[in-house]
Amino acid sequence: MSEIYMPRLSDTMEEGVISSWVKKVGDKVAPGDVLVEIETDKAVMEYEAYEEGFLVKQSVSEGETVPIGAVIGVIGDSPDAVPDESGSGDAAPAQEEAPAEEQPKAEEKAEAEPSAATGPADGAPRPRSSPLARRLAREYGLNLDDIEGSGPKGRIVRADIEAAAKKQSASAPAQQEAPREQPKAPAPQAAPQEKYDDGRDSEEVPVNNVRKVIARRLLQSKQEVPHFYLRRTIDAEALKAFRAEVNERLADTGVKISFNDLIVKAVATTLRRHPAVNSSWVDDRLLRHGRINVGVAVAVDAGLVVPVLHDTDKTPLSEISTKTKELAAKARDGKLKPQEMSGGTFSVSNLGMFGVDSFAAVINPPEAAILAVGAMKQEAVVRDGEIVARNTIALELSVDHRAVDGAVGAAFLKDLAETLEEPMRIIL
Repeated sequence: MSEIYMPRLSDTMEEGVISSWVKKVGDKVAPGDVLVEIETDKAVMEYEAYEEGFLVKQSVSEGETVPIGAVIGVIGDSPDAVPDESGSGDAAPAQEEAPAEEQPKAEEKAEAEPSAATGPADGAPRPRSSPLARRLAREYGLNLDDIEGSGPKGRIVRADIEAAAKKQSASAPAQQEAPREQPKAPAPQAAPQEKYDDGRDSEEVPVNNVRKVIARRLLQSKQEVPHFYLRRTIDAEALKAFRAEVNERLADTGVKISFNDLIVKAVATTLRRHPAVNSSWVDDRLLRHGRINVGVAVAVDAGLVVPVLHDTDKTPLSEISTKTKELAAKARDGKLKPQEMSGGTFSVSNLGMFGVDSFAAVINPPEAAILAVGAMKQEAVVRDGEIVARNTIALELSVDHRAVDGAVGAAFLKDLAETLEEPMRIIL
Protein backbone atom coordinates (compact mmCIF):
# COMPACT_ATOMS: atom_id res chain seq x y z
CA MET A 1 0.00 0.00 0.00
CA SER A 2 1.02 3.60 -0.56
CA GLU A 3 -0.05 6.64 1.38
CA ILE A 4 -1.21 9.77 -0.46
CA TYR A 5 0.16 12.95 1.06
CA MET A 6 -1.19 16.49 0.92
CA PRO A 7 1.12 17.96 -1.76
CA ARG A 8 2.62 21.41 -2.04
CA LEU A 9 0.77 22.89 -5.00
CA SER A 10 2.02 26.49 -4.80
CA ASP A 11 5.02 28.43 -3.55
CA THR A 12 3.12 29.90 -0.61
CA MET A 13 0.94 26.92 0.33
CA GLU A 14 1.10 25.74 3.97
CA GLU A 15 -2.11 23.71 4.11
CA GLY A 16 -4.87 22.57 1.81
CA VAL A 17 -8.59 21.88 1.91
CA ILE A 18 -10.07 18.70 0.46
CA SER A 19 -12.58 20.28 -1.90
CA SER A 20 -13.97 17.00 -3.26
CA TRP A 21 -12.92 13.40 -3.72
CA VAL A 22 -13.15 12.46 -7.41
CA LYS A 23 -12.33 8.81 -6.72
CA LYS A 24 -14.37 6.93 -4.14
CA VAL A 25 -13.17 4.17 -1.82
CA GLY A 26 -12.90 0.98 -3.87
CA ASP A 27 -12.43 2.78 -7.21
CA LYS A 28 -9.67 1.60 -9.53
CA VAL A 29 -6.89 4.15 -10.01
CA ALA A 30 -4.49 4.52 -12.94
CA PRO A 31 -1.54 6.92 -13.31
CA GLY A 32 -2.86 10.30 -14.43
CA ASP A 33 -6.34 9.79 -12.97
CA VAL A 34 -7.61 12.70 -10.89
CA LEU A 35 -7.89 11.49 -7.29
CA VAL A 36 -9.04 14.58 -5.47
CA GLU A 37 -9.61 18.32 -5.90
CA ILE A 38 -7.63 20.40 -3.41
CA GLU A 39 -8.27 24.03 -2.54
CA THR A 40 -4.92 25.77 -2.08
CA ASP A 41 -4.05 29.35 -1.22
CA LYS A 42 -4.55 30.29 -4.88
CA ALA A 43 -7.11 28.04 -6.55
CA VAL A 44 -8.87 24.68 -6.57
CA MET A 45 -6.50 22.22 -8.24
CA GLU A 46 -6.76 18.63 -9.43
CA TYR A 47 -4.34 16.14 -7.88
CA GLU A 48 -3.46 13.12 -10.02
CA ALA A 49 -2.38 9.58 -9.10
CA TYR A 50 1.16 8.47 -9.85
CA GLU A 51 0.63 4.70 -9.60
CA GLU A 52 -1.91 2.00 -10.35
CA GLY A 53 -4.12 0.44 -7.69
CA PHE A 54 -7.32 1.00 -5.78
CA LEU A 55 -8.31 3.82 -3.44
CA VAL A 56 -8.85 1.92 -0.19
CA LYS A 57 -9.06 4.80 2.27
CA GLN A 58 -9.94 8.49 2.41
CA SER A 59 -8.10 9.68 5.52
CA VAL A 60 -9.44 13.24 5.22
CA SER A 61 -13.06 14.19 4.63
CA GLU A 62 -14.29 16.77 2.15
CA GLY A 63 -14.09 20.28 3.58
CA GLU A 64 -11.32 19.38 6.05
CA THR A 65 -8.10 21.40 6.17
CA VAL A 66 -4.78 19.62 6.68
CA PRO A 67 -1.12 20.71 6.47
CA ILE A 68 1.28 19.81 3.69
CA GLY A 69 2.60 16.29 4.18
CA ALA A 70 -0.44 14.97 6.05
CA VAL A 71 -1.80 11.62 4.85
CA ILE A 72 -5.07 12.18 2.97
CA GLY A 73 -5.65 8.68 1.58
CA VAL A 74 -4.24 5.24 0.84
CA ILE A 75 -3.86 3.29 -2.42
CA GLY A 76 -3.80 -0.51 -2.22
CA ASP A 77 -3.25 -3.44 -4.55
CA SER A 78 -6.88 -4.60 -4.37
CA PRO A 79 -10.22 -2.97 -3.52
CA ASP A 80 -10.49 -5.17 -0.43
CA ALA A 81 -7.11 -4.22 1.02
CA VAL A 82 -7.39 -2.82 4.55
CA PRO A 83 -4.74 -0.30 5.65
CA ASP A 84 -3.51 -0.69 9.20
CA GLU A 85 -3.99 2.12 11.71
CA SER A 86 -0.30 3.03 11.72
CA GLY A 87 -0.19 3.65 7.98
CA SER A 88 0.75 1.66 4.91
CA GLY A 89 4.30 0.94 5.98
CA ASP A 90 5.74 2.10 2.68
CA ALA A 91 8.83 4.23 3.33
CA ALA A 92 8.86 6.00 -0.03
CA PRO A 93 5.42 6.13 -1.68
CA ALA A 94 5.25 7.01 -5.33
CA GLN A 95 3.45 10.26 -4.62
CA GLU A 96 6.60 11.65 -3.04
CA GLU A 97 8.39 11.42 -6.36
CA ALA A 98 6.30 14.22 -7.84
CA PRO A 99 8.25 17.48 -8.21
CA ALA A 100 5.87 19.46 -6.01
CA GLU A 101 5.89 17.00 -3.11
CA GLU A 102 9.12 17.37 -1.19
CA GLN A 103 7.33 18.65 1.90
CA PRO A 104 6.95 15.34 3.81
CA LYS A 105 10.74 15.02 4.03
CA ALA A 106 11.12 18.69 4.91
CA GLU A 107 8.62 18.35 7.74
CA GLU A 108 10.38 15.28 9.12
CA LYS A 109 13.57 17.31 9.22
CA ALA A 110 11.76 20.22 10.88
CA GLU A 111 10.31 17.94 13.52
CA ALA A 112 13.78 16.69 14.39
CA GLU A 113 15.09 20.18 15.04
CA PRO A 114 15.04 21.50 18.63
CA SER A 115 12.54 24.21 19.51
CA ALA A 116 12.89 26.19 22.71
CA ALA A 117 9.23 27.25 22.64
CA THR A 118 7.62 23.87 22.03
CA GLY A 119 10.13 21.03 22.43
CA PRO A 120 10.93 19.02 25.56
CA ALA A 121 14.25 19.77 27.21
CA ASP A 122 15.00 16.25 28.44
CA GLY A 123 15.52 14.67 25.04
CA ALA A 124 12.15 12.88 25.06
CA PRO A 125 10.48 12.31 21.66
CA ARG A 126 8.72 15.39 20.42
CA PRO A 127 5.02 15.15 19.50
CA ARG A 128 4.25 15.10 15.77
CA SER A 129 3.13 18.50 14.59
CA SER A 130 2.84 20.59 11.45
CA PRO A 131 5.15 23.60 10.86
CA LEU A 132 2.15 25.92 11.12
CA ALA A 133 1.14 24.36 14.44
CA ARG A 134 4.65 24.80 15.83
CA ARG A 135 4.71 28.45 14.79
CA LEU A 136 1.33 29.13 16.36
CA ALA A 137 2.38 27.32 19.53
CA ARG A 138 5.37 29.63 19.85
CA GLU A 139 3.15 32.67 19.31
CA TYR A 140 0.66 31.54 21.97
CA GLY A 141 3.38 30.37 24.37
CA LEU A 142 2.05 26.80 24.41
CA ASN A 143 3.95 23.57 25.04
CA LEU A 144 3.26 20.90 22.44
CA ASP A 145 3.70 18.18 25.10
CA ASP A 146 0.49 19.41 26.74
CA ILE A 147 -1.60 19.23 23.57
CA GLU A 148 -3.32 16.16 22.16
CA GLY A 149 -3.25 16.03 18.38
CA SER A 150 -6.36 15.34 16.33
CA GLY A 151 -4.61 14.97 12.97
CA PRO A 152 -3.47 11.78 11.23
CA LYS A 153 -1.50 9.51 13.59
CA GLY A 154 -2.04 11.96 16.44
CA ARG A 155 -0.40 14.83 14.59
CA ILE A 156 -0.93 18.25 16.17
CA VAL A 157 -2.51 20.65 13.68
CA ARG A 158 -3.64 24.27 13.72
CA ALA A 159 -7.10 23.48 15.11
CA ASP A 160 -5.51 21.79 18.15
CA ILE A 161 -3.34 24.83 18.85
CA GLU A 162 -6.25 27.26 18.53
CA ALA A 163 -8.41 25.11 20.81
CA ALA A 164 -5.63 24.97 23.41
CA ALA A 165 -5.14 28.74 23.18
CA LYS A 166 -8.86 29.35 23.79
CA LYS A 167 -8.80 26.97 26.74
CA GLN A 168 -5.76 28.75 28.17
CA SER A 169 -7.41 32.14 27.71
CA ALA A 170 -10.63 30.97 29.37
CA SER A 171 -8.79 29.48 32.38
CA ALA A 172 -6.45 32.45 32.90
CA PRO A 173 -8.80 34.49 35.17
CA ALA A 174 -9.51 31.46 37.34
CA GLN A 175 -5.79 30.77 37.72
CA GLN A 176 -5.18 34.34 38.80
CA GLU A 177 -7.91 34.17 41.43
CA ALA A 178 -6.82 30.79 42.86
CA PRO A 179 -4.20 32.12 45.37
CA ARG A 180 -6.77 34.45 46.93
CA GLU A 181 -8.45 32.56 49.78
CA GLN A 182 -10.29 35.45 51.44
CA PRO A 183 -14.05 35.02 51.33
CA LYS A 184 -15.85 37.37 49.05
CA ALA A 185 -19.29 38.81 49.32
CA PRO A 186 -21.56 37.55 46.59
CA ALA A 187 -21.56 39.90 43.65
CA PRO A 188 -24.84 41.55 42.79
CA GLN A 189 -26.66 39.81 39.98
CA ALA A 190 -26.21 41.82 36.79
CA ALA A 191 -29.29 42.53 34.80
CA PRO A 192 -29.36 40.66 31.49
CA GLN A 193 -28.24 42.86 28.65
CA GLU A 194 -30.12 43.04 25.41
CA LYS A 195 -28.21 42.16 22.26
CA TYR A 196 -26.92 45.37 20.71
CA ASP A 197 -28.22 46.11 17.23
CA ASP A 198 -25.68 48.22 15.32
CA GLY A 199 -28.20 48.97 12.61
CA ARG A 200 -26.15 47.36 9.84
CA ASP A 201 -28.06 44.06 9.45
CA SER A 202 -24.75 42.18 9.03
CA GLU A 203 -24.14 38.52 8.39
CA GLU A 204 -20.84 36.66 8.38
CA VAL A 205 -19.75 35.54 4.92
CA PRO A 206 -17.84 32.24 4.69
CA VAL A 207 -14.20 32.87 3.75
CA ASN A 208 -12.41 30.27 1.65
CA ASN A 209 -8.74 29.38 1.86
CA VAL A 210 -7.83 31.49 -1.19
CA ARG A 211 -9.24 34.67 0.35
CA LYS A 212 -7.51 34.00 3.70
CA VAL A 213 -4.11 33.61 2.08
CA ILE A 214 -4.64 36.67 -0.15
CA ALA A 215 -5.38 38.70 2.97
CA ARG A 216 -2.33 37.32 4.77
CA ARG A 217 0.05 37.89 1.83
CA LEU A 218 -1.17 41.43 1.13
CA LEU A 219 -0.80 42.34 4.79
CA GLN A 220 2.68 40.82 4.78
CA SER A 221 3.57 42.75 1.62
CA LYS A 222 2.48 46.11 3.02
CA GLN A 223 4.11 45.50 6.41
CA GLU A 224 7.42 44.03 5.24
CA VAL A 225 8.01 45.53 1.79
CA PRO A 226 8.96 49.24 1.72
CA HIS A 227 6.89 50.44 -1.23
CA PHE A 228 7.49 53.61 -3.19
CA TYR A 229 5.38 54.78 -6.12
CA LEU A 230 6.09 56.40 -9.48
CA ARG A 231 3.31 57.73 -11.68
CA ARG A 232 3.31 58.77 -15.32
CA THR A 233 0.54 59.50 -17.83
CA ILE A 234 1.19 58.48 -21.43
CA ASP A 235 -0.24 59.81 -24.68
CA ALA A 236 -2.05 56.73 -26.03
CA GLU A 237 -3.01 58.00 -29.49
CA ALA A 238 -0.22 56.12 -31.27
CA LEU A 239 -0.89 52.99 -29.17
CA LYS A 240 -4.57 53.07 -30.14
CA ALA A 241 -3.71 53.37 -33.84
CA PHE A 242 -1.07 50.63 -33.59
CA ARG A 243 -3.55 48.22 -31.97
CA ALA A 244 -6.09 48.85 -34.72
CA GLU A 245 -3.46 48.15 -37.40
CA VAL A 246 -2.24 44.95 -35.72
CA ASN A 247 -5.78 43.61 -35.29
CA GLU A 248 -6.57 44.38 -38.94
CA ARG A 249 -3.59 42.28 -40.00
CA LEU A 250 -4.64 39.47 -37.65
CA ALA A 251 -8.30 39.53 -38.70
CA ASP A 252 -8.04 36.16 -40.50
CA THR A 253 -6.41 34.41 -37.53
CA GLY A 254 -9.15 35.00 -34.96
CA VAL A 255 -6.65 36.62 -32.60
CA LYS A 256 -7.56 40.04 -31.21
CA ILE A 257 -4.89 42.04 -29.39
CA SER A 258 -5.98 44.02 -26.34
CA PHE A 259 -4.36 47.12 -24.91
CA ASN A 260 -3.27 45.00 -21.94
CA ASP A 261 -1.50 42.56 -24.29
CA LEU A 262 0.46 45.49 -25.72
CA ILE A 263 1.34 46.78 -22.25
CA VAL A 264 2.45 43.33 -21.04
CA LYS A 265 4.70 42.90 -24.09
CA ALA A 266 6.04 46.45 -23.68
CA VAL A 267 6.86 45.72 -20.03
CA ALA A 268 8.77 42.57 -21.01
CA THR A 269 10.84 44.27 -23.72
CA THR A 270 11.58 47.20 -21.39
CA LEU A 271 12.70 44.85 -18.61
CA ARG A 272 15.27 43.49 -21.04
CA ARG A 273 16.87 46.93 -21.07
CA HIS A 274 16.48 47.41 -17.30
CA PRO A 275 17.48 44.08 -15.70
CA ALA A 276 17.83 45.68 -12.25
CA VAL A 277 14.02 45.94 -12.07
CA ASN A 278 13.66 42.24 -12.93
CA SER A 279 14.83 41.22 -9.46
CA SER A 280 13.76 40.13 -5.98
CA TRP A 281 14.84 40.83 -2.41
CA VAL A 282 14.76 37.52 -0.51
CA ASP A 283 16.22 36.94 2.98
CA ASP A 284 18.68 39.84 2.75
CA ARG A 285 19.78 38.68 -0.70
CA LEU A 286 19.28 40.46 -4.01
CA LEU A 287 18.37 38.06 -6.83
CA ARG A 288 18.69 39.23 -10.44
CA HIS A 289 16.52 37.05 -12.68
CA GLY A 290 17.79 35.85 -16.04
CA ARG A 291 14.29 35.12 -17.38
CA ILE A 292 11.45 37.62 -17.77
CA ASN A 293 8.15 36.14 -16.58
CA VAL A 294 5.30 38.65 -16.38
CA GLY A 295 2.31 37.88 -14.17
CA VAL A 296 -1.11 39.20 -15.21
CA ALA A 297 -3.54 39.83 -12.36
CA VAL A 298 -6.97 38.23 -12.89
CA ALA A 299 -10.02 38.90 -10.71
CA VAL A 300 -11.96 35.75 -9.74
CA ASP A 301 -14.81 35.13 -7.30
CA ALA A 302 -12.38 34.08 -4.56
CA GLY A 303 -10.17 37.15 -4.96
CA LEU A 304 -7.17 37.86 -7.17
CA VAL A 305 -4.86 35.34 -8.81
CA VAL A 306 -1.79 36.05 -10.93
CA PRO A 307 -1.09 33.54 -13.72
CA VAL A 308 2.38 33.92 -15.20
CA LEU A 309 3.49 34.25 -18.84
CA HIS A 310 6.96 32.69 -18.88
CA ASP A 311 9.66 34.16 -21.14
CA THR A 312 7.31 37.00 -22.05
CA ASP A 313 10.03 38.97 -23.81
CA LYS A 314 10.59 36.09 -26.26
CA THR A 315 6.89 35.36 -26.83
CA PRO A 316 5.17 36.80 -29.96
CA LEU A 317 2.40 39.33 -29.32
CA SER A 318 -0.29 37.08 -30.82
CA GLU A 319 0.77 34.22 -28.54
CA ILE A 320 0.72 36.51 -25.50
CA SER A 321 -2.88 37.41 -26.36
CA THR A 322 -3.96 33.78 -26.78
CA LYS A 323 -2.13 32.53 -23.71
CA THR A 324 -3.43 35.34 -21.50
CA LYS A 325 -7.04 34.54 -22.43
CA GLU A 326 -6.46 30.82 -21.77
CA LEU A 327 -4.90 31.46 -18.37
CA ALA A 328 -7.63 33.92 -17.39
CA ALA A 329 -10.32 31.35 -18.25
CA LYS A 330 -8.53 28.65 -16.25
CA ALA A 331 -8.16 31.06 -13.33
CA ARG A 332 -11.89 31.75 -13.28
CA ASP A 333 -12.61 28.01 -13.41
CA GLY A 334 -10.05 27.30 -10.67
CA LYS A 335 -8.06 25.04 -13.00
CA LEU A 336 -4.65 26.73 -13.01
CA LYS A 337 -1.69 24.42 -12.51
CA PRO A 338 1.05 25.27 -9.99
CA GLN A 339 3.60 26.00 -12.72
CA GLU A 340 1.17 28.47 -14.31
CA MET A 341 1.17 30.59 -11.15
CA SER A 342 4.82 30.41 -10.12
CA GLY A 343 8.09 31.94 -11.27
CA GLY A 344 6.85 35.48 -11.86
CA THR A 345 9.45 38.26 -11.94
CA PHE A 346 7.13 41.27 -12.51
CA SER A 347 3.35 41.78 -12.47
CA VAL A 348 0.81 43.91 -14.33
CA SER A 349 -2.57 44.80 -12.81
CA ASN A 350 -5.08 46.52 -15.11
CA LEU A 351 -8.33 47.99 -13.76
CA GLY A 352 -8.95 50.19 -16.78
CA MET A 353 -11.86 48.02 -17.93
CA PHE A 354 -13.69 49.11 -14.76
CA GLY A 355 -13.22 52.79 -15.55
CA VAL A 356 -10.59 53.30 -12.84
CA ASP A 357 -8.47 56.32 -13.75
CA SER A 358 -5.41 55.31 -11.70
CA PHE A 359 -4.45 53.33 -8.63
CA ALA A 360 -1.46 52.04 -6.66
CA ALA A 361 -1.10 48.25 -6.65
CA VAL A 362 0.40 46.17 -3.83
CA ILE A 363 3.62 44.34 -4.77
CA ASN A 364 3.35 40.57 -5.21
CA PRO A 365 6.35 39.24 -3.20
CA PRO A 366 9.04 38.27 -3.93
CA GLU A 367 8.80 40.37 -7.10
CA ALA A 368 10.35 43.84 -6.89
CA ALA A 369 7.67 45.77 -8.79
CA ILE A 370 4.14 45.80 -10.15
CA LEU A 371 2.60 48.10 -12.76
CA ALA A 372 -0.93 49.44 -12.22
CA VAL A 373 -2.76 50.43 -15.42
CA GLY A 374 -5.74 52.78 -15.49
CA ALA A 375 -8.42 53.40 -18.08
CA MET A 376 -7.84 55.06 -21.41
CA LYS A 377 -9.64 58.39 -21.38
CA GLN A 378 -9.69 61.64 -23.32
CA GLU A 379 -8.09 64.62 -21.66
CA ALA A 380 -7.38 68.19 -22.65
CA VAL A 381 -3.64 68.52 -23.19
CA VAL A 382 -1.33 71.12 -24.68
CA ARG A 383 0.28 70.18 -28.01
CA ASP A 384 2.34 72.76 -29.95
CA GLY A 385 0.90 75.58 -27.89
CA GLU A 386 -2.72 74.51 -28.43
CA ILE A 387 -5.20 72.69 -26.20
CA VAL A 388 -6.35 69.48 -27.86
CA ALA A 389 -8.18 66.30 -26.79
CA ARG A 390 -5.91 63.25 -26.56
CA ASN A 391 -6.38 59.69 -25.34
CA THR A 392 -4.24 59.05 -22.27
CA ILE A 393 -3.48 56.17 -19.88
CA ALA A 394 -2.17 56.59 -16.32
CA LEU A 395 0.57 54.17 -15.26
CA GLU A 396 1.70 53.75 -11.65
CA LEU A 397 4.73 51.68 -10.71
CA SER A 398 4.94 50.23 -7.18
CA VAL A 399 8.53 49.34 -6.29
CA ASP A 400 10.31 47.47 -3.50
CA HIS A 401 12.90 50.00 -2.33
CA ARG A 402 15.12 47.22 -0.93
CA ALA A 403 15.74 45.85 -4.43
CA VAL A 404 15.32 48.89 -6.68
CA ASP A 405 16.37 52.51 -6.12
CA GLY A 406 14.16 55.43 -7.09
CA ALA A 407 16.27 56.53 -10.04
CA VAL A 408 16.37 52.98 -11.41
CA GLY A 409 12.60 52.65 -11.18
CA ALA A 410 12.11 56.09 -12.74
CA ALA A 411 14.38 55.21 -15.69
CA PHE A 412 12.40 52.01 -16.28
CA LEU A 413 9.05 53.83 -16.22
CA LYS A 414 10.36 56.55 -18.55
CA ASP A 415 11.56 53.95 -21.07
CA LEU A 416 8.28 52.03 -20.78
CA ALA A 417 6.23 55.18 -21.38
CA GLU A 418 8.28 56.09 -24.44
CA THR A 419 7.90 52.56 -25.79
CA LEU A 420 4.12 52.74 -25.47
CA GLU A 421 4.06 56.18 -27.09
CA GLU A 422 6.19 54.80 -29.95
CA PRO A 423 4.63 51.31 -30.06
CA MET A 424 6.68 49.92 -32.93
CA ARG A 425 9.41 49.49 -30.28
CA ILE A 426 7.19 46.84 -28.62
CA ILE A 427 7.86 44.30 -31.35
CA LEU A 428 11.35 45.35 -32.40
